[in-house]
Amino acid sequence: MSRDQDKAAPQYTCNDYREEMILLALRQKLQRSDLTDDQRAKLAREIADLEKSLGF
Repeated sequence: MSRDQDKAAPQYTCNDYREEMILLALRQKLQRSDLTDDQRAKLAREIADLEKSLGF
């Protein structure tokens, strides 16, 4: 692999991994049946914001 290809490859950092794990946990929490409508709405907003920041 040339140096140009190395520089062009996106970096996957520890923070990226951390944010993805947070997203996964939020999605799992959203599946719980004991949440109120307000809690569901808040989780959905958090998920949407995190997905936007991750570029999903």
